[in-house]
Amino acid sequence: MGRMASYRRDLAVRASVDQGLLSAAEPVVALLDTAGIRASAAALTSAFAAVTDAHVLHAFAVKAAPLVPVLRLLHDAGLGVEVASPGELALARAAGIPPTHTVLDSPAKTPAELRQALALGIAVNADNLQELDRLDALVASAPTASPLGLRVNPQVGAGSIGALSTATATSKFGVALRDEGARAGVVQAYLDRPWLTRLHTHTGSQGVPLALMAEGVGEAYALAEEINHKAGRQQIDTLDIGGGLPVNFASDEETPTYAEYARLLADTAPGLLDGRYRLVTEFGRSLLAKHGTVLARVEYTKTSGGRPIAVTHAGVQVATRTVYAPDSWPLQILPYDSEGRPRAGDVTVQDVAGPACFAGDLLATGRELPLLHPGDVVAVPDTGAYYFAHHYAYNSLPRPGIHGFTVADDGAVTFSTVRRAQTLDEIVAEAGGAQPDALVG
Repeated sequence: MGRMASYRRDLAVRASVDQGLLSAAEPVVALLDTAGIRASAAALTSAFAAVTDAHVLHAFAVKAAPLVPVLRLLHDAGLGVEVASPGELALARAAGIPPTHTVLDSPAKTPAELRQALALGIAVNADNLQELDRLDALVASAPTASPLGLRVNPQVGAGSIGALSTATATSKFGVALRDEGARAGVVQAYLDRPWLTRLHTHTGSQGVPLALMAEGVGEAYALAEEINHKAGRQQIDTLDIGGGLPVNFASDEETPTYAEYARLLADTAPGLLDGRYRLVTEFGRSLLAKHGTVLARVEYTKTSGGRPIAVTHAGVQVATRTVYAPDSWPLQILPYDSEGRPRAGDVTVQDVAGPACFAGDLLATGRELPLLHPGDVVAVPDTGAYYFAHHYAYNSLPRPGIHGFTVADDGAVTFSTVRRAQTLDEIVAEAGGAQPDALVG
């Protein structure tokens, strides 16, 4: 995020207060910077265009921000989608994403999900050899336009966050290539199925270094070359290399970049980019994270054990990962006054707490900030992916409204509703409110 993006964010915070988007009645909202999202999509496409003339489908990982307007915006910017559930596929279809720009990945696809994908012509990456057996029967029963592939696990190792590391020796994803006999089994699976024309791997995620990501892709490329050689033709014509570019949560700087990763791929596996293979990528967090911001009002301030605490309306319901694993998912806290202007002044070590009824509901602990006051606004940037779009209904806290914003040349900010705030009636309805006597007979 450059200086212009942080400038847009400051204007949006002020406008959120001035226009009543954030208020005592609506004390927490989420914002998405439309221009920033478009800029990230452009950076991704240009980075790969700089290293290859091959056809590349950049499929946004819907799980990162499962919001129909976001998917429509990214499609307008030239991207497709990667889906991993019936719900995500439904969102993609609602956004108007065509089947040719949709990829289905999931380790637990049902026969019904596979039949739907094949009927629509959506690309499918099987997760394991049992799923290939299931596809055998489906492909034989009805013609399909779906490109079909298999996910392999190169087992190159973990990053710094074990729960997100997909290429470990015991990962649940894909066929583990280094297990005894597995590689030969994968090669034979392709030779037995001429319709199997794609190969998929995914090593990257938050905490995974670029070199490890590139190593995983290089292993998949080498396997594709081996299969094509043994087949005596280019059976595999597309490599789906996944995504997982890490995000810098420590500052507004966007690092690492797509361009750095693309150049590393060119150095690691130059044959991957020589035009013989079509490519698919599946980036998610890196496209959206930097362009989302949670805004919350400070309701109260207090002191405990000599440390000031600002109690806000944003906590575990919008920043679940940070609250439960703060060392792996630290977030910046940006202070603004009650009118939405950046708060300056001497800094004080303080905690920033959320509204949930457990002690660990903290956005930040021992953070040096200008002293916060009731009515101030706390902005939590870098939350455009896997944060406010993934509501955690602790204490039946309502889902906040999500609003996209644009900034005109004169600084005027225009908001558009992406997802309206959840009402109390909706909370009751989702909690079985229509069946209050269901358990009492």
